[in-house]
Amino acid sequence: MQSYKDKTELIEEIKNRYLLYDKEFDDIKEADKDLLKAGVDKTPSQNLSYQLGWTHLLLQWEYDEKKGIDVKTPTADYKWNNLKGLYESFYNQYGVFTLVQQRALLKKQINEIIEWIESLGHETLFLPEQRKWATTPAKWPIWKWIHINTVAPFKNFRTQLRKWNKETGTE
Repeated sequence: MQSYKDKTELIEEIKNRYLLYDKEFDDIKEADKDLLKAGVDKTPSQNLSYQLGWTHLLLQWEYDEKKGIDVKTPTADYKWNNLKGLYESFYNQYGVFTLVQQRALLKKQINEIIEWIESLGHETLFLPEQRKWATTPAKWPIWKWIHINTVAPFKNFRTQLRKWNKETGTE
């Protein structure tokens, strides 16, 4: 997994990968937002919904812990062994929005994540066990949770979106 020397490097990577990811939606028509193509595991709307769901959870975990709420990851309703159900909840929650609305929501959440990162000290961001919600047997520091839910899927899903665009002839 990629690593970062400091929060500036993490923020720049998030910004760059987000912009490249978001650009993939420029040529997707609203009428095609729910179109599933062979060899691509998500529709464009599901792709955005997945990102919206995870970025929202990251922010919610932090917000809830700061309020003294005992955070259950990934959610109180879904356990790690039922991610398919969690993803379906993301699709249902965010799929009602247009692609333009989903993109605007994601942009807002990415900006909130960047503001959050900027507010954290180096140790809080890069050392494990700095938040209860992030303390798992894997002992991931917060930056890894952020990376795995922003940079990593932005990279991976761009490939899926390019394949989707090629299959629909919009590339």
